[in-house]
Amino acid sequence: MGKHEHLGLPLQIGSLTVKNRFCMAPLGGGQHHLPGGGLKDETVQYLVERAKGGFGLIFTGALAADNKVDPYTGVGPAILQNPDAFKMTATELNERADAYGAKIFAQITMGLGRNYPNLPAPSSVHVFRHPGEESPELTRDQIKSKIESVVLSAKIAKDSGFSGVEVHSIHWGYLLDQFALSMMNHRTDEYGGSLENRLRAAKEILEGIKQECGSDYLVSMRLGLKTFVKGFEQASLTGEEEIGRTLEEGIEIAKLLESYGYDCLSVDTGIYDSFYYACPPMYMPKGYLVELAAKTKAAVHIPILAGGRMNDPDIAEAAIREGKVDAVVLGRAALADPEYPNKVLTGHTEKIRPCIACNQGCITRLQQGKQPTCAVNPAAMREMRYALRPCVQPKKVVIVGGGVAGMEAARVAATRGHKVSLYEKNTELGGNLIPGGSHSFKKEVRELNAWYQNELNSLPVEIHTGETATAEQLRSMGADVILLATGSVPVTPKVPGIDNEKMLGCMEAFAHPEKVGQRVAVIGGGLVGCEMALDYAQAGKEVTVVEALPKILSAGIPSPIPNGQMIPDLFEYHHVTVLENHRLTAIENGRAVLESDGREKSLDVDTIVIAVGFRPAPSMAQELQGCGAAVYEIGDGQQVSTILHAVWDGYEVGNNI
Repeated sequence: MGKHEHLGLPLQIGSLTVKNRFCMAPLGGGQHHLPGGGLKDETVQYLVERAKGGFGLIFTGALAADNKVDPYTGVGPAILQNPDAFKMTATELNERADAYGAKIFAQITMGLGRNYPNLPAPSSVHVFRHPGEESPELTRDQIKSKIESVVLSAKIAKDSGFSGVEVHSIHWGYLLDQFALSMMNHRTDEYGGSLENRLRAAKEILEGIKQECGSDYLVSMRLGLKTFVKGFEQASLTGEEEIGRTLEEGIEIAKLLESYGYDCLSVDTGIYDSFYYACPPMYMPKGYLVELAAKTKAAVHIPILAGGRMNDPDIAEAAIREGKVDAVVLGRAALADPEYPNKVLTGHTEKIRPCIACNQGCITRLQQGKQPTCAVNPAAMREMRYALRPCVQPKKVVIVGGGVAGMEAARVAATRGHKVSLYEKNTELGGNLIPGGSHSFKKEVRELNAWYQNELNSLPVEIHTGETATAEQLRSMGADVILLATGSVPVTPKVPGIDNEKMLGCMEAFAHPEKVGQRVAVIGGGLVGCEMALDYAQAGKEVTVVEALPKILSAGIPSPIPNGQMIPDLFEYHHVTVLENHRLTAIENGRAVLESDGREKSLDVDTIVIAVGFRPAPSMAQELQGCGAAVYEIGDGQQVSTILHAVWDGYEVGNNI
């Protein structure tokens, strides 16, 4: 048997045998549906790709049931709106997934409640991120109507071939979670008060499904074991001062759900107000959930499936081998690489394209009302439109720049059959992935760089490192296509004393950590500056972040909610001083001179790190005009942005040459 043999063992849930311990988390909602009802062809293909990739159990994204009470579902047309269209499209999904031995549970939601404006909740409570707005309160009749709609939808799901349904959900602060949380449920009828009353809706849904679909039809619940909140919109990094759900109450809920007849529990943590525990960024350690899940598993007899940064095959294998969880639930990792289980179970973990937990392609786009997908896998959730196509006529493609945009373009163009040469002026590939991956919490970025190099080494790409390609050379190469992926360079502010020996540009600070002293001022509170500050603070340095704007993380590309929530809480935990509305005006006598509202102050530090932004590197495009090749500029060289932007540029151009 291989190194990860326990991940390959069958899992028994009630009467159902799942072929392995890999489950795919429910991802997405409204974008999966046709406007008139039913699943899109693209949705079917997206889920079938994960079935082919080896996932034993797949959960669909949340499917709406109620088409009477909520003004809109937020997750697409309700199943009951057009049962025939749903049944036809979902049957096809299950028939196709069955060919790969995958089982699928339809995740059916009772509603989203106060997570979004205008949606009814158990009680009138503060709407997430909408100051001054309160959710309308559900009447008793509306609750009964919603419960009935989930039950009727479950019957349609059964008739469509789903192996079971997952009730959405006592997690992430969605509607059933709001019922279960005393901080959000102030009702005085039978749906409020005691814990049993607060779980009554979940119990009645289960009883209705078992009555409608048969007692042996499988029903799962997604359960948040602990909320990690100390108030509305106030996360608790350490889990202390909990006013939501403690682990003890989470375990009590698990026991009650088992007693009602739920067949398994898919567990995680957090709600929107503590989103970094619900959808954890890279600053959250992998496997953070294992011990919480283990305590729950010890208290019940039904299978416990655990999700939340479980995408480390060694951590997952150990958790199952040691009896702490029964299976792992992978969400974002399944977007990044649909073949994740197959690669683990065939002993090729180095081939896994790593999720970098950036939250930019997935949850952020979902919350922005855009098509969610993946920063490192632009084809995720849109496999039909974005599939790689073999080239009709092989061309000579020359790529300048071996950062992430250049490497992705090279990978895609070569895979399609073009003749690709890649020139990188530095001695190794990676570009800004190298400094960007140097933080202790950026292991996935280092893994992404290694993955690209591994892929390129297995393709017929001619790689030239340590070579600066000039416009003159490029003109003489006879290329059909030239891609300029020359990246970006840091901006240095023009202030007196900027050449002081205490000053380090961010790239030099990345390359030479030994030059960074004990007391550090980081000038610039964007994502680069904040992540540098966090890394220094975690290493035990005394850190001050200086930001000219009124708020850190407010310039440039907006930070995803989980990342933007977690960094300030980590700063507080590690005693990082944050000076907002402060501007660097000079470096005098080795001190950073700052100005705020006309007042001056100076910081006595050992090192001043400048991280005020990047600009595109100088372009050669003009010099290449008339050279006979089509010239494209991609990545940071075109517009300074994120890994997502660079990868997507490389994929788009590489796939359409």
